[in-house]
Amino acid sequence: MTAGEERETAVAREKPWIFRTYAGHSTARESNRLYRANLAKGQTGLSIAFDLPTQTGYDSDHPLARGEVGKVGVAISHIGDMRALFEGIPLNAMNTSMTINATAPWLMALYVAVADEQGAPRAALTGTTQNDIVKEYLSRGSYVFAPGPSLRLTKDLILFCVREAPKWNPMNVCSYHLQEAGATPVQELSYALATAIGVLDMVRDSGEIDAEGFANVVGGISFFVNAGMRFVTELAKMRAFVALWDEITRERYRITDPAKRRFRYGVQVNSLGLTEQQPENNAYRILIEMLSVVLSKGARARAVQLPAWNEALGLPRPFDQQWSLRLQQIMAFETDLLEYGDIFDGSVEIERRVATLEAEAKAELEAIAGMGGVIAAIESGELKRRLVESNARRIEAIERGELKVVGVNCFTASEPSPLTAGEGAIHVSSPEAEREQIERLYAWRAERDAARVERALAALRAAAKSGANIMPASIEAAKAGATTGEWGAALRAEFGEYRAPTGVANRARQRASDLDPLRGEVERVSMKLGHRLKLLVGKPGLDGHSNGAEQIATRALDAGLDVVYDGIRLTPQDIVARARDGVDCIGLSILSGSHLAMTREVLALMKTAGLRAPVVVGGIIPPADAEALKREGVAAVYTPKDFAVNAIIGDIVGHVERAFDETARTR
Repeated sequence: MTAGEERETAVAREKPWIFRTYAGHSTARESNRLYRANLAKGQTGLSIAFDLPTQTGYDSDHPLARGEVGKVGVAISHIGDMRALFEGIPLNAMNTSMTINATAPWLMALYVAVADEQGAPRAALTGTTQNDIVKEYLSRGSYVFAPGPSLRLTKDLILFCVREAPKWNPMNVCSYHLQEAGATPVQELSYALATAIGVLDMVRDSGEIDAEGFANVVGGISFFVNAGMRFVTELAKMRAFVALWDEITRERYRITDPAKRRFRYGVQVNSLGLTEQQPENNAYRILIEMLSVVLSKGARARAVQLPAWNEALGLPRPFDQQWSLRLQQIMAFETDLLEYGDIFDGSVEIERRVATLEAEAKAELEAIAGMGGVIAAIESGELKRRLVESNARRIEAIERGELKVVGVNCFTASEPSPLTAGEGAIHVSSPEAEREQIERLYAWRAERDAARVERALAALRAAAKSGANIMPASIEAAKAGATTGEWGAALRAEFGEYRAPTGVANRARQRASDLDPLRGEVERVSMKLGHRLKLLVGKPGLDGHSNGAEQIATRALDAGLDVVYDGIRLTPQDIVARARDGVDCIGLSILSGSHLAMTREVLALMKTAGLRAPVVVGGIIPPADAEALKREGVAAVYTPKDFAVNAIIGDIVGHVERAFDETARTR
């Protein structure tokens, strides 16, 4: 070995970031097996995915939970489920991230209760609760309460953690879902920073914490960002985040300790850009996106979780998650990345791009402040409207071929992929998981101390009403055996529920010249029907990912249809009730995996009501399920490969005309 080689092998390497995969499905025991297997493969932290009933405060047997249990994450109904989820995993030695927002205080209460049982000191707990309700109103839709009481719960969890679990990050300001909803880099920067400002101002002004404690609050705020395919811009965005956060914490909040001003963030790279067509290409996309958050030392992520290559097809298998984990490990351990300082310092191009993003983000922050702050901008619907418009521009650019996506709108000739051949190419949750979870829930209720539960729930309701910190009462309710649905019902009784603005305009945009042929078809068929063609866009169940529904509703309006779109979280009964007012087509958007159960219920209710309008369904729907839906009467099924929205609207117009002609023939 030469002297140079000896020096090279002696270079001190930085500790790598935390390796995570976002995981959880079916039941707590099934998810526990998955977590322990991933940890054995070298994963160094957990990132918990919860199912939609858990995220929105319902038990697994609630009518709104039908078809949703264990689909997009693990079902957690009570402390027994949480015990099973972390069986054999010592919480005092684990860094756990929980993607939970509206019910974040409850899931943290369950986590603390299990930690107490394990004998893990609360002060030793490390991890993160997302606890960012603001982005739920803008993009993800898993909110329950209005902004006022929701932010009170956010504040309660923050103050609890600062006092009792100081190593825990009580809030993860999440711009990830903003980019998934179409946010530009400037919007992602400004909306996330405006959220952090809104929350920190509220905590500071609450009178519940002194200056030293508030400095700890600021130091405990972390972020969860997105990284897309525009590698240079994404890297510059992260450096802009670092600079802007340092400036905000120093100048607005007078934080003098540089460690408490540090921009600390985790990341999941972009899932929006993963394609159903030629899905093997997604492996390269994931790698490129990861580079923008690990290469620049001064803006490097503290934790990285990567999606699987086949997420546009369905739920990934353990092998698919392992593939993404290995990508991180190879980058961290086989390259020399962690042996050097920031390799982009001094780059003229990077500095120029960072400066531009900073300036534009500051201007947007000023605009949000002019609206009265981030909460007022949400309640008015303005920020949501801007996101819907931004996403519409992105989709239109793909349709026109201005934004190239390999395998989608260019280079579409392809050999069959052996990676997607045969059965078992994606994970399919057990159809028995929901029934088994409900049976366990019934048994849990029967075996617990009902009197203790009722006392704990009464104390919880009293805390909600009085304004006392919700965490002590939530932890006692968890230990008493209360359920997720009971916790949610107690707070719903006090705070009520909320429906956020949809962001969909009530009139057509006039600047889409490529819509002329489609508008002509809409006019022709409307004349034939004797009225303006009317489309009902419905989102049944608890799925709050409304981007697709919003884009269909927006484009249908642009094309000249009458559109009924009332936002997320409708029951099948709600949808059919709206259809009774007279619609020509019902479009269901379901991305949670509950498409079979939800669609079948809508079809059955329509039959009972004597409604004959064609039904179309959109979502991440495997081919076998799509064929089953068509056999049962669905006119068309659209999946991520159907990126041309004009073609979808034209197809819907055709289905309406054929249904009209068929009805006319049978009269």
